[in-house]
Amino acid sequence: MPQADPGGSSKKGPISADLLALLRCPISHGPLEIHDGRLVCWQSRKAYRIVDGIPVLLPEEAEDLPEDETPRGAG
Repeated sequence: MPQADPGGSSKKGPISADLLALLRCPISHGPLEIHDGRLVCWQSRKAYRIVDGIPVLLPEEAEDLPEDETPRGAG
């Protein structure tokens, strides 16, 4: 019989929705979202890797987003 998740977290890709709601960009302190398998901050235009389910939120390892990359739903 499957056991209930005590945290009640739902999964969205490699990071739970509960954890994602708590994480912030270390540069702009803006919210992060999962985009193409990475954590992305649209305010700072930085992308952070996720390695084995662990976000790498080190500013020196962040990638700059290309100017033409936009949030989903943005035109």
